Amino acid sequence: MAHQERHTPFLISLLAGGLAGTSVDLALFPIDTLKTRLQSPHGFLAAGGFSGVYRGVWAAAAGSAPGAALFFGTYEKMKPTVNRAQRNVFGEASSPALTHMISASLGEAAACLVRVPTEVLKSKMQTNARGTATLSSTIKLVLAEKDGRAFASGLFGGLYRGYGITLMREVPFAFIQFPLYERLKVEWSKLQLKETSPLQAAACGSFAGGFAAAVTTPLDVVKTRLMLGADKLGVPYLGARDVVSRIVKEEGSSILLSGIQPRVMWISIGGFVFFGAYESYRSMLLMSSVGL
Repeated sequence: MAHQERHTPFLISLLAGGLAGTSVDLALFPIDTLKTRLQSPHGFLAAGGFSGVYRGVWAAAAGSAPGAALFFGTYEKMKPTVNRAQRNVFGEASSPALTHMISASLGEAAACLVRVPTEVLKSKMQTNARGTATLSSTIKLVLAEKDGRAFASGLFGGLYRGYGITLMREVPFAFIQFPLYERLKVEWSKLQLKETSPLQAAACGSFAGGFAAAVTTPLDVVKTRLMLGADKLGVPYLGARDVVSRIVKEEGSSILLSGIQPRVMWISIGGFVFFGAYESYRSMLLMSSVGL
């Protein structure tokens, strides 16, 4: 049976992505908190240890739906566009994997416009930074931060600190996860001669996400440090290169893999919940739209 590339209507992918993103972020928030604290320059216990693992959950909740909706809306919208562009240039030699890579990268760039401010606020609260007792006080604190870079001044303060490194983490992650996820679904559907179920898609997403998470952990560590803003002595980080240099010189290169276990576990479980929820919501919304 020849597998046909499936394209989901923009509004349906937007709604399904938003619902799925909220489901997984709220369900697995404590694991994300432990991962962030393991990556803190102050150390796991000083950053809060196992206590208050839901600190920052409202920041995550505020950004999860629009971030996931922007990602999937852009991803599904761009797949047919990128595929057509490839066919115009390469003809039958066009690559589905390249379509998924480019579409996912564009989706991540769009989603990070919402995700980065959310991550900055969440990371501050998760690690018990001074002045972060409430979400409103954390927002005021971050807006007041200045470090002279493009997005970290004026009205934005430090809300977009780490946007570049977040993209540097998310794009390689998407390059690995989405082609692998889509390919696994294709092979599974060929094997059973029908489309994969939401449960099967969830298993594909879990494996693809866990593998991509392990590979991109060093980028995640650098992202966390940049968003926290300074090391344990309060000395500000001056960029991704400075973070890597100081970690290697002062703490050892093994620190670049800190938090890998909870990150892989969080994204593997999260991938299962996220892609399963996305496929379920997508199916329900498609059926509802047909019935209208």
